[in-house]
Amino acid sequence: MINQTVLVGRLVADVELRYTQSGTAVGQFRLAVDRNYTNQQGERETDFINCVMWRKTAENFSNFTHKGSLVGITGSIQTRTYTNQQDQKIYVTEVLADSFQLLEPRNQSQTSPQQQSTPPAQDTTNRTQPRQTPPQSQPQPNTTGSATGFDPGDLPF
Repeated sequence: MINQTVLVGRLVADVELRYTQSGTAVGQFRLAVDRNYTNQQGERETDFINCVMWRKTAENFSNFTHKGSLVGITGSIQTRTYTNQQDQKIYVTEVLADSFQLLEPRNQSQTSPQQQSTPPAQDTTNRTQPRQTPPQSQPQPNTTGSATGFDPGDLPF
């Protein structure tokens, strides 16, 4: 049996990072994922998918993302149940994410949606000159949560 999920979407809110009594990190978040088709009014509908991530992967994900970040995650679908205070059995379906990939540059994801829609007013640089890149003295953190990582080229769309 195969239970593999790949999602690409934007974070609806910042990751809720908590710790269990034993000190294990757990991050809960929701991804807004656009559907591939449009409705009768010509608009794309969006699914809001609950996800959970554990341990160091959850800590890294919380540290490097924020509301609106475009991310790709891989994991599996899980269903769990619990009994609420009214003694009703509640079923929860969520994605148990085991790795992630940041899908936009860090400086772009830190701007608000309003700033992204307006063109930069102070961009007077000559387009023929190469842009300066920041020094690469510090190694980039491994945010994938696994040794193999997540390759966006593996996505089927």
